[in-house]
Amino acid sequence: MVAQGIVAEISGTTIWRWLRQDALRPWTRRSWIFPRDPAFAEKAGRVLDLYHRQWQGLPLGAEDFVLSADEKSQLQMRQRLHPLQAPGPGRPIRVAERYRRCGTCVYYAAWDVQRARLYGQVVDQGTILTFDAFVGQVMATEPYRSAPRVFWVVDNGTIHRGQRAADRLQAQWPNLILVHLPIHASWLNQIEIYFSVLQRKALTPDDFSCRPILEDRILGFQAHYEHIARPFTWCFTCDDLQELLARWGQAGERRAA
Repeated sequence: MVAQGIVAEISGTTIWRWLRQDALRPWTRRSWIFPRDPAFAEKAGRVLDLYHRQWQGLPLGAEDFVLSADEKSQLQMRQRLHPLQAPGPGRPIRVAERYRRCGTCVYYAAWDVQRARLYGQVVDQGTILTFDAFVGQVMATEPYRSAPRVFWVVDNGTIHRGQRAADRLQAQWPNLILVHLPIHASWLNQIEIYFSVLQRKALTPDDFSCRPILEDRILGFQAHYEHIARPFTWCFTCDDLQELLARWGQAGERRAA
Protein backbone atom coordinates (compact mmCIF):
# COMPACT_ATOMS: atom_id res chain seq x y z
CA MET A 1 0.00 0.00 0.00
CA VAL A 2 2.90 2.35 0.73
CA ALA A 3 4.68 1.35 -2.49
CA GLN A 4 1.55 2.01 -4.54
CA GLY A 5 1.05 5.42 -2.93
CA ILE A 6 -2.29 4.53 -1.34
CA VAL A 7 -1.04 5.71 2.05
CA ALA A 8 2.10 7.45 3.23
CA GLU A 9 2.45 5.08 6.17
CA ILE A 10 0.33 2.48 7.94
CA SER A 11 0.66 0.16 10.92
CA GLY A 12 0.16 -3.58 10.95
CA THR A 13 -2.58 -3.13 13.55
CA THR A 14 -4.59 -0.93 11.22
CA ILE A 15 -4.26 -3.41 8.38
CA TRP A 16 -5.37 -6.25 10.63
CA ARG A 17 -8.39 -4.23 11.79
CA TRP A 18 -9.41 -3.58 8.17
CA LEU A 19 -9.04 -7.23 7.25
CA ARG A 20 -11.15 -8.36 10.21
CA GLN A 21 -13.96 -6.05 9.05
CA ASP A 22 -14.04 -7.50 5.53
CA ALA A 23 -17.01 -9.69 4.63
CA LEU A 24 -14.82 -12.03 2.57
CA ARG A 25 -11.78 -13.57 4.23
CA PRO A 26 -9.98 -15.78 1.69
CA TRP A 27 -7.07 -16.32 4.09
CA THR A 28 -9.28 -18.29 6.50
CA ARG A 29 -10.44 -21.85 5.97
CA ARG A 30 -12.46 -24.55 7.66
CA SER A 31 -12.18 -28.26 6.91
CA TRP A 32 -15.37 -30.23 6.39
CA ILE A 33 -16.45 -33.60 5.04
CA PHE A 34 -19.62 -34.12 3.03
CA PRO A 35 -21.47 -37.42 3.68
CA ARG A 36 -20.80 -39.85 0.85
CA ASP A 37 -22.37 -42.99 2.26
CA PRO A 38 -25.57 -43.63 0.24
CA ALA A 39 -27.09 -45.29 3.32
CA PHE A 40 -26.02 -42.53 5.71
CA ALA A 41 -29.51 -41.79 7.01
CA GLU A 42 -30.36 -45.47 7.49
CA LYS A 43 -27.14 -46.36 9.31
CA ALA A 44 -27.12 -43.24 11.47
CA GLY A 45 -30.82 -43.66 12.22
CA ARG A 46 -30.27 -47.14 13.65
CA VAL A 47 -27.73 -45.78 16.11
CA LEU A 48 -29.92 -42.84 17.09
CA ASP A 49 -32.81 -45.24 17.67
CA LEU A 50 -30.60 -47.36 19.93
CA TYR A 51 -29.71 -44.29 21.99
CA HIS A 52 -33.45 -43.83 22.50
CA ARG A 53 -33.99 -47.52 23.31
CA GLN A 54 -35.44 -48.57 19.94
CA TRP A 55 -34.37 -51.26 17.45
CA GLN A 56 -36.10 -52.00 14.14
CA GLY A 57 -39.19 -50.13 15.24
CA LEU A 58 -39.59 -51.94 18.57
CA PRO A 59 -38.55 -50.87 22.08
CA LEU A 60 -35.53 -52.58 23.63
CA GLY A 61 -36.11 -54.95 26.48
CA ALA A 62 -35.10 -54.06 30.02
CA GLU A 63 -32.19 -56.52 29.79
CA ASP A 64 -30.89 -55.32 26.40
CA PHE A 65 -27.79 -53.12 26.53
CA VAL A 66 -26.14 -50.60 24.21
CA LEU A 67 -22.37 -50.07 24.27
CA SER A 68 -20.54 -47.35 22.37
CA ALA A 69 -16.98 -48.45 21.64
CA ASP A 70 -13.86 -47.31 19.85
CA GLU A 71 -10.11 -47.17 20.17
CA LYS A 72 -7.95 -44.12 20.89
CA SER A 73 -5.08 -45.13 18.66
CA GLN A 74 -1.49 -43.96 18.31
CA LEU A 75 -1.29 -42.53 21.82
CA GLN A 76 2.20 -41.10 21.95
CA MET A 77 4.35 -41.55 25.01
CA ARG A 78 6.50 -38.44 25.12
CA GLN A 79 8.80 -37.65 28.02
CA ARG A 80 9.62 -33.98 28.47
CA LEU A 81 13.35 -33.29 28.70
CA HIS A 82 12.67 -30.92 31.60
CA PRO A 83 10.11 -31.56 34.36
CA LEU A 84 6.75 -29.83 34.21
CA GLN A 85 6.56 -26.77 36.44
CA ALA A 86 3.42 -26.43 38.50
CA PRO A 87 1.22 -23.36 38.00
CA GLY A 88 1.48 -20.43 40.37
CA PRO A 89 -0.45 -17.22 41.07
CA GLY A 90 -1.08 -15.59 37.69
CA ARG A 91 1.11 -18.17 35.92
CA PRO A 92 -0.02 -21.29 34.02
CA ILE A 93 1.73 -24.65 34.13
CA ARG A 94 5.01 -24.64 32.21
CA VAL A 95 5.72 -27.41 29.70
CA ALA A 96 9.10 -27.86 28.05
CA GLU A 97 8.93 -27.95 24.26
CA ARG A 98 11.59 -30.60 23.82
CA TYR A 99 10.75 -34.22 24.50
CA ARG A 100 11.90 -37.77 23.89
CA ARG A 101 9.64 -40.22 22.05
CA CYS A 102 8.97 -43.42 24.00
CA GLY A 103 6.64 -45.26 21.61
CA THR A 104 2.89 -45.49 21.15
CA CYS A 105 0.01 -47.54 22.51
CA VAL A 106 -3.75 -47.97 22.01
CA TYR A 107 -6.63 -47.47 24.44
CA TYR A 108 -9.81 -49.48 23.85
CA ALA A 109 -12.91 -48.21 25.61
CA ALA A 110 -16.61 -49.07 25.74
CA TRP A 111 -19.32 -46.88 27.27
CA ASP A 112 -22.63 -48.31 28.45
CA VAL A 113 -25.03 -45.71 27.12
CA GLN A 114 -27.83 -46.27 29.66
CA ARG A 115 -25.84 -47.33 32.73
CA ALA A 116 -22.90 -44.86 32.43
CA ARG A 117 -20.39 -47.67 32.93
CA LEU A 118 -16.92 -47.64 31.39
CA TYR A 119 -14.66 -50.49 30.32
CA GLY A 120 -11.14 -49.96 29.03
CA GLN A 121 -7.88 -51.64 28.21
CA VAL A 122 -4.48 -50.31 27.11
CA VAL A 123 -2.51 -52.43 24.62
CA ASP A 124 0.69 -52.01 22.65
CA GLN A 125 -0.97 -52.30 19.25
CA GLY A 126 -4.48 -52.24 17.85
CA THR A 127 -5.21 -55.52 16.06
CA ILE A 128 -8.16 -57.84 15.52
CA LEU A 129 -6.80 -60.12 18.23
CA THR A 130 -6.43 -57.37 20.84
CA PHE A 131 -9.82 -55.87 19.99
CA ASP A 132 -11.56 -59.24 20.21
CA ALA A 133 -9.83 -59.88 23.53
CA PHE A 134 -11.16 -56.55 24.84
CA VAL A 135 -14.68 -57.36 23.63
CA GLY A 136 -14.38 -60.76 25.33
CA GLN A 137 -13.30 -59.11 28.57
CA VAL A 138 -16.46 -56.97 28.55
CA MET A 139 -18.82 -59.69 27.36
CA ALA A 140 -17.60 -62.08 30.06
CA THR A 141 -18.92 -59.74 32.77
CA GLU A 142 -22.48 -59.41 33.97
CA PRO A 143 -24.99 -58.22 32.95
CA TYR A 144 -23.71 -58.58 29.35
CA ARG A 145 -22.89 -62.28 29.58
CA SER A 146 -26.51 -63.17 30.33
CA ALA A 147 -28.21 -60.38 28.38
CA PRO A 148 -30.49 -61.34 25.47
CA ARG A 149 -28.85 -58.68 23.25
CA VAL A 150 -25.80 -56.45 23.60
CA PHE A 151 -25.49 -53.83 20.85
CA TRP A 152 -21.97 -52.56 20.13
CA VAL A 153 -21.91 -49.24 18.25
CA VAL A 154 -18.62 -48.84 16.36
CA ASP A 155 -17.19 -46.84 13.48
CA ASN A 156 -15.57 -48.26 10.35
CA GLY A 157 -12.07 -48.76 11.73
CA THR A 158 -10.10 -51.58 10.13
CA ILE A 159 -10.31 -54.01 13.04
CA HIS A 160 -14.12 -53.88 13.31
CA ARG A 161 -15.20 -52.97 9.79
CA GLY A 162 -17.97 -54.54 7.77
CA GLN A 163 -20.06 -57.66 7.92
CA ARG A 164 -17.04 -59.92 8.41
CA ALA A 165 -16.34 -58.28 11.75
CA ALA A 166 -20.00 -58.56 12.74
CA ASP A 167 -20.05 -62.27 11.87
CA ARG A 168 -16.73 -62.89 13.61
CA LEU A 169 -17.82 -61.31 16.86
CA GLN A 170 -21.28 -62.85 16.87
CA ALA A 171 -19.74 -66.28 16.31
CA GLN A 172 -17.87 -65.83 19.59
CA TRP A 173 -20.69 -64.12 21.50
CA PRO A 174 -24.12 -64.99 20.01
CA ASN A 175 -25.91 -62.24 21.93
CA LEU A 176 -23.61 -59.52 20.50
CA ILE A 177 -24.93 -57.35 17.65
CA LEU A 178 -22.36 -55.09 15.98
CA VAL A 179 -23.88 -51.85 14.67
CA HIS A 180 -21.77 -49.75 12.31
CA LEU A 181 -21.99 -46.00 11.97
CA PRO A 182 -21.86 -44.47 8.50
CA ILE A 183 -18.46 -43.38 7.19
CA HIS A 184 -17.33 -40.04 8.69
CA ALA A 185 -19.91 -40.15 11.49
CA SER A 186 -17.81 -40.61 14.62
CA TRP A 187 -19.59 -37.53 15.97
CA LEU A 188 -22.55 -39.86 16.54
CA ASN A 189 -20.49 -42.25 18.68
CA GLN A 190 -20.95 -41.39 22.37
CA ILE A 191 -17.57 -42.82 23.36
CA GLU A 192 -15.99 -39.88 21.51
CA ILE A 193 -17.47 -37.55 24.12
CA TYR A 194 -15.62 -39.43 26.81
CA PHE A 195 -12.42 -39.46 24.75
CA SER A 196 -12.55 -35.67 24.50
CA VAL A 197 -12.93 -35.39 28.29
CA LEU A 198 -10.06 -37.83 28.83
CA GLN A 199 -7.81 -35.88 26.47
CA ARG A 200 -8.47 -32.55 28.15
CA LYS A 201 -8.47 -33.70 31.77
CA ALA A 202 -5.84 -36.44 31.89
CA LEU A 203 -3.62 -36.46 28.79
CA THR A 204 -2.86 -32.76 28.35
CA PRO A 205 -0.11 -31.83 28.85
CA ASP A 206 1.62 -35.12 28.14
CA ASP A 207 4.72 -36.31 29.98
CA PHE A 208 4.86 -40.12 29.95
CA SER A 209 8.12 -42.04 29.81
CA CYS A 210 6.64 -45.54 29.45
CA ARG A 211 3.40 -47.40 28.92
CA PRO A 212 2.76 -48.33 32.60
CA ILE A 213 2.77 -44.64 33.54
CA LEU A 214 0.40 -43.70 30.73
CA GLU A 215 -1.77 -46.73 31.44
CA ASP A 216 -2.07 -45.77 35.12
CA ARG A 217 -3.12 -42.26 34.12
CA ILE A 218 -5.75 -43.48 31.64
CA LEU A 219 -7.26 -46.23 33.77
CA GLY A 220 -7.07 -44.10 36.89
CA PHE A 221 -9.05 -41.36 35.19
CA GLN A 222 -11.45 -43.96 33.81
CA ALA A 223 -12.21 -45.18 37.33
CA HIS A 224 -12.65 -41.61 38.57
CA TYR A 225 -14.91 -40.64 35.67
CA GLU A 226 -17.08 -43.72 36.05
CA HIS A 227 -17.56 -42.86 39.72
CA ILE A 228 -19.01 -39.42 38.88
CA ALA A 229 -20.51 -40.14 35.44
CA ARG A 230 -24.13 -39.92 34.42
CA PRO A 231 -25.63 -41.04 31.09
CA PHE A 232 -25.21 -38.40 28.42
CA THR A 233 -28.39 -36.47 27.70
CA TRP A 234 -28.61 -37.34 24.02
CA CYS A 235 -31.16 -35.03 22.37
CA PHE A 236 -30.26 -35.52 18.69
CA THR A 237 -33.01 -37.62 17.08
CA CYS A 238 -33.78 -39.12 13.68
CA ASP A 239 -35.97 -36.08 12.91
CA ASP A 240 -33.00 -33.80 13.65
CA LEU A 241 -30.87 -35.97 11.38
CA GLN A 242 -33.34 -35.62 8.49
CA GLU A 243 -33.36 -31.84 8.90
CA LEU A 244 -29.55 -31.79 8.92
CA LEU A 245 -29.31 -33.97 5.82
CA ALA A 246 -31.80 -31.70 4.06
CA ARG A 247 -29.63 -28.66 4.83
CA TRP A 248 -26.53 -30.51 3.61
CA GLY A 249 -28.37 -31.41 0.42
CA GLN A 250 -29.33 -27.79 -0.21
CA ALA A 251 -25.74 -26.70 0.44
CA GLY A 252 -24.50 -29.30 -2.04
CA GLU A 253 -26.96 -28.10 -4.69
CA ARG A 254 -25.84 -24.49 -4.21
CA ARG A 255 -22.20 -25.53 -4.50
CA ALA A 256 -22.90 -27.51 -7.70
CA ALA A 257 -24.77 -24.54 -9.17
